[in-house]
Order: sequence, then C-alpha cells, then structure tokens
Amino acid sequence: MDKPVENYWRKRLEAVREALEANNFNAYVAQSSDDAINLVCERIIPETGAKKISWGGSMTFTGTGLYEKVKSMTGLEFIDVFDKAIPKEEVIEWRRRSLLADLFIAGTNAVTESGILVNLDMIGNRVAAITFGPKNVLLVVGRNKIVPDVDEAMMRIKNFAAPANAMRLDKKTPCVKTSFCEDCKSPDRICNNWTITEKSFPKGRIRVVLINQDLGL
Repeated sequence: MDKPVENYWRKRLEAVREALEANNFNAYVAQSSDDAINLVCERIIPETGAKKISWGGSMTFTGTGLYEKVKSMTGLEFIDVFDKAIPKEEVIEWRRRSLLADLFIAGTNAVTESGILVNLDMIGNRVAAITFGPKNVLLVVGRNKIVPDVDEAMMRIKNFAAPANAMRLDKKTPCVKTSFCEDCKSPDRICNNWTITEKSFPKGRIRVVLINQDLGL
C-alpha cells in the first residue's frame, strides 16, 4: 500500500469522527490547517448564525491561523478574553461574558476513540463553556489528542499536557521543575476542574473539527 502513514491517519480520524457523531456531536475531518480554516469560516460559522464569538485559549486555534482569521471576519463581535490590553481586574468579567457568546471556540485536552471528550482546567471558563452557556461550541482538535479511552485521556493530560502547559505559562508548580504531575498545593496549580463530555446536548450543539496534524498540547 502506498503512503501507509497517510492512510493510517485518514482511517483513524474517520473512525473517531463516526464515534463522535454517534455521541451527538457534529464532527468533521480537515486534512490541514488551511482546510480547517475554510471549513470553519466558510461553513461552520455561517451555519451557526453566530454574531458574537469568544474562545478559550486554545493553542490549536492560534496555531492553525484560525484565531487571526476569525478575529478579522466582518460582521462579528469577537470577545478576545486573552487580549493583553484588558485590565487585569477585568479579565474574569470578560470570561464571564464569553459564556453568553453565540459561538465559543476552544480545543480539547483529549478525545477518546469512542468519541468522548476529556478536559482539565485551571479557572474553569473553558470547561464551563463546553458544558453550558454558549449557544454553540466549536472544538478544533489535532490528531495527537486521540487516545484509546478515558483512563488514557486522564493519563495523557496529567503526565504530559498539564506539565507542558504549566511550563508554557511560566507557572510556579512542582511539575515545571520535574515534568511529572504531583498533587501540588501551589497557588499556580492549573489542575482544578475536570470534565468528561460523553455526549453533546442538545444534539449538534458541540462541533468537533479533527485536524490531520499534530497541534497543541
């Protein structure tokens, strides 16, 4: 068989897409970041009818170029909760506002082969939005986030994604020094709020774009 790795990922992503659809998510596969941009901007956002959009700090959203593209779209109000110009004392209030957006865009820490989303948050604004609030949720997900099951998802998050994100954010936690998760009591701890999303409710409220690239942590 020609191009075995490409064929492997095409089949794997299609299987996860089907699993997500069976769990009432709307799911799509994009073969590249450019494909994801076109899919989101030309199809998904118009389908939602969103006029007010916010986001949850996703490296995949920025890494694909979607952040800049969505922010520049005309006719939309973009609540940029990570805008450095926001006064520090107003940041939390901006994140509360984002929970009433028409569309909230984020990533996911892991997605299982059976179509379940697993996430861990520091403040909880991202997982809160995924669970309830915004009329529509869009998750952009690199293929590296796929894991066999919930146990492996939690293992991936605790032993890779969380320490790596703590390092990225310059947190003062033990895992920054050791690279291993510990039951820390640091004020900078980012492992506070778990969510396991087995199904989208209502059906189709959460859309998941699986991207055939390694993206984010």
